[in-house]
Amino acid sequence: MAAISLSKLNKHYGSLFHAVKDVDLEISDKEFVALVGPSGCGKSTTLRMIAGLEDISSGDIRIGGQVVNHLPPRDRDVAMVFQNYALYQHMSVYDNLAFGLRNKKTPEADIKAAIDRAAAILGLHELLQRKPKQLSGGQQQRVALGRCIVRNPQVFLFDEPLSNLDAKLRAQMRIEIKRLHAEIPTTSVFVTHDQVEAMTLGDRVVIMRDGRVQQIGTPLQVYGKPANKFVAGFIGAPAMNFINVTVRSEDGGSMVEGEGGLRLTVSGADTQALAVHNGRQVILGVRPEHLVLGEGAPGLGFDAHVEVVEQLGSEILLETRVGVTSVTAARVDAETRIARGDRVRLSAQPGRLHFFDPATELPISG
Repeated sequence: MAAISLSKLNKHYGSLFHAVKDVDLEISDKEFVALVGPSGCGKSTTLRMIAGLEDISSGDIRIGGQVVNHLPPRDRDVAMVFQNYALYQHMSVYDNLAFGLRNKKTPEADIKAAIDRAAAILGLHELLQRKPKQLSGGQQQRVALGRCIVRNPQVFLFDEPLSNLDAKLRAQMRIEIKRLHAEIPTTSVFVTHDQVEAMTLGDRVVIMRDGRVQQIGTPLQVYGKPANKFVAGFIGAPAMNFINVTVRSEDGGSMVEGEGGLRLTVSGADTQALAVHNGRQVILGVRPEHLVLGEGAPGLGFDAHVEVVEQLGSEILLETRVGVTSVTAARVDAETRIARGDRVRLSAQPGRLHFFDPATELPISG
């Protein structure tokens, strides 16, 4: 097993496109780290540079303390799971699993022992004589995982491995991967554009945007204390609501005012932090799950007009409008009688408001 260290990692494609920009990242031995961000943010390019499938433009990559910048992929002792499974269609599952070991001239007895172990972990014993085309998408992805396990590498690399699966299979495979990491605690880097996958799988999450790391932290850290407005809006489903408001500070207290009669009282450390912005516009952020229907804590309620009612069975998701701003409210009881056009009272939970500077998009906090 091995730690991974990325130092000032850069990737240029010619002189026109700077794909990865000064990425610094320390991944501990046996840690599971998820790289997440929108398409084109540089996460897959970073993963491919770790694997040796992309040359680096500058910086250093260390695996187990060794600089691997110029080592070919076969000498880095990493195993990669791809989005498209990358299985040999003319081979049986057994032969797919054995292929890499046979290339290394591993004795057949050792190959069988490694395949038996991987098959037991992933439930593949009944599939070993089948061809990939006879397998479902989830079964093929388990074979791809098994091919990595039999190699017993220092590092597992996952390049959006669940993207081709339907929602139910994605959820099942998340559990499979989580269970696999618990049974075989290997240093792992998982790339995804799905923040739910990143949050549920990663010991830590690395959020990227335009080639740069925006924040590194545990799932709770990036959810509860986002480093900027981008992270706040990217992490969480449904996404955080953002409302332009003006700060009014007087008599040692603060409130924020927005369109549609929005007036919220600010308390705690945020009062002092917002006082500096008195009379200026800031961005209020509040997550849908931190809004409740009805009158809640004093000074944290506001009126909204219902535009869309999404009945999810276990709960209702409301799309409302406050002035000209759309506001999503979640966690409304499924039995609530509510319809498009209704006027409702929403209340923010105490201590759950976020404020961002509109110029820098950095958080305003005490």
